[in-house]
Amino acid sequence: MRVSSTDMLQRYQRWRRVAEPGFWIVLTLLQASVNSWLVWLDLRRAGVNTPFWEVAVWEWSSNLVLLALVPVVVLAGQYRPLHLVFQRQNLRWHLAASVVYSLVHVAAMVALRKIAYWSQGSHYDFGDWWRELPYEYLKDVRAYFLVLLAVGFYQLLLMRWQGEATLLGEPDEGPAVEPVQQPERFLVRKLGKDFLLLAADIEWIQAWGNYVNLHVRGHDYPLRSTMAAIERRLDGKRFVRVHRSYIVNLDFVQTITPLESGDARAVLSTGGEVPVSRRYRDALKSTC
Repeated sequence: MRVSSTDMLQRYQRWRRVAEPGFWIVLTLLQASVNSWLVWLDLRRAGVNTPFWEVAVWEWSSNLVLLALVPVVVLAGQYRPLHLVFQRQNLRWHLAASVVYSLVHVAAMVALRKIAYWSQGSHYDFGDWWRELPYEYLKDVRAYFLVLLAVGFYQLLLMRWQGEATLLGEPDEGPAVEPVQQPERFLVRKLGKDFLLLAADIEWIQAWGNYVNLHVRGHDYPLRSTMAAIERRLDGKRFVRVHRSYIVNLDFVQTITPLESGDARAVLSTGGEVPVSRRYRDALKSTC
């Protein structure tokens, strides 16, 4: 029996909460196991008689901490989206975040190793911290950005799988002849089928390169447009710009939580959260 793409997507959505963390867990298990074996063999070839359990402790302690930090990198990617990473301000932010990421990784890794060595009646010496930390950071910054890129690429593939939106009545070529209007519906092509998406159902809109993502009930539908262009075509009484990369539907905003940085976070009735920059925070409060 042939399974359609729609059925595959529906099945995947049911297992998505298991599949996403499961991918990182399986990857960590494989990486820690293979690395332990390869490093131990390399040491033996070099004439270093290191017990296998020590090598396993080195690899597993590092990889388990990196696994625990994956959600942190995912949140960092949501706060500073992938397509904006290489803007100067966001790149500096992610580089600073990678330093904290590395320090946490090293501190937790060393703590686990000390506990493991202590359980075996031995002592673990990390070495000169000032010499080892730069070496560890060079590895960690690579891991940080690889996770960021992997998550961003996965989200892009998922959006393409879920569907793509277009404006109703938009011409195939050239500028629109009619005046700019506020669309009440968007046309969404999903797995070869077309259906209408109500503008009122859009919870928030996020910039993504040459696209904006319309977020509706846990799904993202990419629409080829700039934030400025889509903002002009939306109902200004309902949709408000809260960040250079986000527009939120006020009907879904439940609370606005201020942050120490001066920014804020809008919590939606659907459970989602949208960043609010200090530039737009006062305007959002005045409209709520």
